[in-house]
Amino acid sequence: MLSNHLHNGIEAPKLAWSRLPNSEDGEPDTVGLVKKSDESSIDSLDYEVIENYAYRKEQAQRGKLYVGYYVMVKWFFALLIGIGTGLAAVFINLSVENFAGWKFALTFAIIQKSYVAGFLVYVLINLVLVFSSVYIVTQFAPAAAGSGIPEIKGYLNGVDMPGILLFRTLIGKIFGSIGSVGGGLALGKEGPLVHTGACIASLLGQGGSSKYHLRSRWLQIFHSDRDRRDLVTCGCAAGVSAAFRAPVGGVLFALEEVTSWWKSQLMWRVFFTSAIVAVVVRTAMGWCKSGKCGHFGSGGFIIWDISDGQEDYSFEEFLPMAVIGVIGGLLGALFNQLTFYIAYWRRNYLHKNGNRVKIIEACLISLITSIISFGLPLLRNCSPCPEANPDSGIECPRPPGMYGNYVNFYCSKDKEYNDLATIFFNTQDDAIRNLFSAKTIHEYSAQSLLTFLVMFYSLAVVTFGTAVPAGQFVPGIMIGSTYGRLVGMFVVKVYKKLNIEEGTYALLGAASFLGGSMRMTVSLCVIMVEITNNLKLLPLIMLVLLISKAVGDAFNEGLYEEQARLRSIPLLESRPKYQMRKMTAKEASGKRVISFPRVVKVADVVSILRSNNHNGFPVIDHARNGETLVIGLMLRSHLLVLLQSKVDFQHSPLPCDPKGSRSIRHTISEFVKPASSKGLSIHDIRLSSDDLEMYIDLALFLNPSPYIVPEDMSLTKVYNLFRQLGLRHIFVVPRPSRVIGLITRKDLLIEENDDSASMELQSTSSSASR
Repeated sequence: MLSNHLHNGIEAPKLAWSRLPNSEDGEPDTVGLVKKSDESSIDSLDYEVIENYAYRKEQAQRGKLYVGYYVMVKWFFALLIGIGTGLAAVFINLSVENFAGWKFALTFAIIQKSYVAGFLVYVLINLVLVFSSVYIVTQFAPAAAGSGIPEIKGYLNGVDMPGILLFRTLIGKIFGSIGSVGGGLALGKEGPLVHTGACIASLLGQGGSSKYHLRSRWLQIFHSDRDRRDLVTCGCAAGVSAAFRAPVGGVLFALEEVTSWWKSQLMWRVFFTSAIVAVVVRTAMGWCKSGKCGHFGSGGFIIWDISDGQEDYSFEEFLPMAVIGVIGGLLGALFNQLTFYIAYWRRNYLHKNGNRVKIIEACLISLITSIISFGLPLLRNCSPCPEANPDSGIECPRPPGMYGNYVNFYCSKDKEYNDLATIFFNTQDDAIRNLFSAKTIHEYSAQSLLTFLVMFYSLAVVTFGTAVPAGQFVPGIMIGSTYGRLVGMFVVKVYKKLNIEEGTYALLGAASFLGGSMRMTVSLCVIMVEITNNLKLLPLIMLVLLISKAVGDAFNEGLYEEQARLRSIPLLESRPKYQMRKMTAKEASGKRVISFPRVVKVADVVSILRSNNHNGFPVIDHARNGETLVIGLMLRSHLLVLLQSKVDFQHSPLPCDPKGSRSIRHTISEFVKPASSKGLSIHDIRLSSDDLEMYIDLALFLNPSPYIVPEDMSLTKVYNLFRQLGLRHIFVVPRPSRVIGLITRKDLLIEENDDSASMELQSTSSSASR
């Protein structure tokens, strides 16, 4: 039966595909695999099912029981990803909060006697934490630098980037985030948590790390890029869910921002993973409420509850809210452009001088950040505490080293507070909570907010792109909530209404800046609602997000798209370029391709693989009447496996009989490239002179049914087909000379029964009239 499958797999293309016309020099015409020589080391992933003989054999041996087992394992892996990501997030937050708590408690204790000594201790602690972060990244895990979201987005888009999902990248991301965020830099841990979740998912999908001897054979179940892509998608959603305690926002983030391919079954598993993360995080926080987690307290996981804030809003407030959206779009677009220019200069000039320069740069930025956050509040005059309100639960001034509003910093009287120190000399999570807080009108002066906005905006621009794990969610919320609160102060002063809360405008400002910078809408809207626990503000958040995104789109692309372009990650966006409407597939395919005969000499295979970097090769055969026919696609990775194993070498240059008794000597897993390495290289294979004189029949290993398009199809349709199906290659062929059948909707509506239960990925076309 398997030989019949193979025979049909080879004969079907011979009947369905037209012959390749010969050019003037007698060589095959362009099929369209390669547009131009690839000068980059970035490769593509194989999301397409390669229906070769090994695949058909394995599918024929599987029954319903195995299919059920396979589905259950996917759900079990989703559970493990949720638990692993949740525990990683708990560990990062516990570490960051304790380091920050110890730092501020020690600094406040010392400045009671000497501000100079307190300043030196504060700078030194920050410097040590940042140095540890940049040292881990530069010496141990270079791929852990940055947020990691552009790289993960590229991976889910079909780009293979070795190194981003390694075990050492995971370790570097976790410990690097602790050092960089705990060291007070103007960055967050939310982006790195997305990368952390993706690394955990990838490592589970491949059974662990072989380099560090952390592998489990019973986890080595998924052998395709398609399955690993689904796991990484679950990891991304788990990272956002853990960072913001927003499980629904995590699902929507994965759908809207990072993944390029989606299905209903995947959504269920992603939602399940996010729910598991929420349970793990909530359990950890409940355990920490007993005081067993040191300084981990109200400043822990992000949740800024403003449910007791502004109850209602009037029509007159829509104008200043729209202004907030415009400001967010402008500042967000400016932030994207500035970070792009600075990162370009770093990448092409500064960082080419070696790791020592990266370490010095990060430490220098840490020193500048510490000087600004400690020094600027010293220049600000203190303000008297407002009258105590027992209902608010806010103490003024707060006890030294404790979390909350109204920080007494360099004040001559006990009942005074420094409004600039309240947001500067604090962890970012607590500073945002202070800016969002309700019932604290006139806590901040316009001068202090404007000073903080300018300085923190500048620090965020300069810090983003250093060789440390860096997220941009929380710094963006900090920037937006600052100018949002400024607008809120203006509205309170002009409208003179008692029900207007400055914290509400701070929330809208945060949403507007993130919308103007990252260009997310649905997922960001849900995340902001989940972390603030105020559903009444949903229409307002939607309004400012739409405005800020529209304004930002008028100037440049989103932050992650800009960073992906800087890193030369070839993303296929959701919409094709306008110029593609006027181009055909033949025009885009460009150069000729290199093809193999069905039975090829080993020496010729080695020569071709060494002379180019192409990853797909058409396989040519000849019909009895001498016609040149394309019978399938052969991947470079599969050829390398055949060359290394040598078991399929043959002395005869004649093809094997597909109906013969020759058995396949390989399984599907042997042809799969590990997710954490570059896989085999032609330079790693050693062949003797006798081996080079032998032959390989490629019919057993090629993909007999790759996707094809006619040469005059518009490039827009080719683009949509390529992206939506997650393809790696498409054949461009002349117009077919005949049609052997037509498939309609009713031919695909096959009812499953005992006879067809084993027929996966195949259907029998009805012979009835269409």
